[in-house]
Amino acid sequence: MVQTSNPHHHHNNDHKTLVLKSAIYSRILLISLIIFFRTLASPYDTSASLNPPCLTTTVAATPNNTHRSPIASAIENGIVWDSVYFVRSAQCGYEYEQSYAFLPLLPLSISFLSPSILSSLLPQRSLFALSAYLINNLAFVLAALYFYRLSIAILKDPEIALRATVLFCFNPASIFYSSIYSESLYAVLSLGGLYYFVSGKNNLSVLLLALSGCARSNGVLNAGYICFQTMHRGYHALFHNKNVTLALQIAVVGALRSICIFAPFVAFQAYGYYNMCVGRFPDERRPWCNARIPLLYNYIQSHYWNVGFLRYFQLKQLPNFLLASPILSLAFYSVVHYAKSRPQIFYSLGFDTTIEEKSCGVVFLSEDLLRSKVAGTVEKSSVRAEELKNPGQTGPSAI
Repeated sequence: MVQTSNPHHHHNNDHKTLVLKSAIYSRILLISLIIFFRTLASPYDTSASLNPPCLTTTVAATPNNTHRSPIASAIENGIVWDSVYFVRSAQCGYEYEQSYAFLPLLPLSISFLSPSILSSLLPQRSLFALSAYLINNLAFVLAALYFYRLSIAILKDPEIALRATVLFCFNPASIFYSSIYSESLYAVLSLGGLYYFVSGKNNLSVLLLALSGCARSNGVLNAGYICFQTMHRGYHALFHNKNVTLALQIAVVGALRSICIFAPFVAFQAYGYYNMCVGRFPDERRPWCNARIPLLYNYIQSHYWNVGFLRYFQLKQLPNFLLASPILSLAFYSVVHYAKSRPQIFYSLGFDTTIEEKSCGVVFLSEDLLRSKVAGTVEKSSVRAEELKNPGQTGPSAI
């Protein structure tokens, strides 16, 4: 018997190979550009050399006057801006109040995955920085693969999915995915969680989306996907299936999944409260400790970096808005185009559409569509049986 190969399978494998190459080549290109420009000019941020000893007695940071090899110096020169906090937290733990603005997944990953075999060749800080670079670039490659698989699941078009993934690999903010920042871990966990979400693997999806909240604070917003789906499924169960019990079950399950996604971020805030507020005298307690909702993250962002609602909208930030204007314009045009092309779905938030379109839009999962089709088949079979019992009957009751 002659076996024939599946052209679609080979086509899909070719696309995955292109995605993998695009992700790897984009990282090589970006890291090469980083090294090239750092040889031409000194970085604007000079905090790379700041490395005071750890406050704890059990961990000791590498002193500033320790002789470092050229390789170690080159690696540590990349520890600037937010990278200082991530590497410091991995090295010494959360020592200062402002360090709690940087969530623990990346520092923990650096600490656990730093190979001790290289400790004799590199100082600890250099080793942690090198591990962070490897973790983030590997995470970006995995994120690109998940991005492609997610695009296939939603768009149903391999060619468009491939183009979108290549654009993701060479996006304007790409440098953050290859630096010691948390964007890469957040991207792979969020995209992976969404891929399993649309695939119906809810438990794995919730786990990855919850971990994304350990990487970046906006990971809690991923609970919105669960809430949106729960809202639609509950509405369908209550008003179409007339099943109150099923609607309540859907609501409870959706609430529990959303709580799981919020839990890591809330737990880290509680950890910060315990370290910074519990057991301190009233005059030592920080102002946020006495708030009705003692949320450390919001206080740090506001107090140390003046981050808050609409605070960024200042005249001095105009160059940054101009720099972002191409992407902002493209995103705005995409939303307007979709609203004009599918106004019924857009303005009704997906309620005023068929269940097949809702399934394509990931509002319902495959089991919802199957359950609906089974219910429709049973109803049609009942009508057909009634017709056979009353062959002479016509009119709407026989339709």
